[in-house]
Amino acid sequence: MELEHLFNGSALNAVDAKGRLSVPAFIRGVVERRSDAKAVVIGAHEVDPCLTAYDRGYARILHAENERRRLLEESRGGDTAEHFARARRTFGITEDVPYDTSGRIILPPMMRRKGQIEDLALFVGTGGTFEIWNPYLALKSADEGLRELAAYRLEEKGLQP
Repeated sequence: MELEHLFNGSALNAVDAKGRLSVPAFIRGVVERRSDAKAVVIGAHEVDPCLTAYDRGYARILHAENERRRLLEESRGGDTAEHFARARRTFGITEDVPYDTSGRIILPPMMRRKGQIEDLALFVGTGGTFEIWNPYLALKSADEGLRELAAYRLEEKGLQP
């Protein structure tokens, strides 16, 4: 399945004490072009200390990718335990989160804890999905571009990186 609409861009938004925050327009626009549901699926990132998110329909692509990886691992005599751990991470450790007409969501407590999201959320488009970072963790990333983006977005809001 080829994606016609991709997540491009970044934004830094405030998170209140109850976990409420606005999903940036660049995210909502893609979600609404790709799906009828005004909702995102949020889960823990596979390798980075952030969250990954996508529209509900993208789950089919993730399932196909998991199966492709399972078959490749099996053909190389690999252990299937990693496949099942990946499947649980991809589909079990996720939350379906609707947003209201103004684009606000309530970040579920488990996702907020997994992503170490405090009072700010840095949204980063990554093509088929997008990431949600604690911007101060992004400043410590090995990815120079992500560090620069986090510093820029913090400075733009008048905050100290």
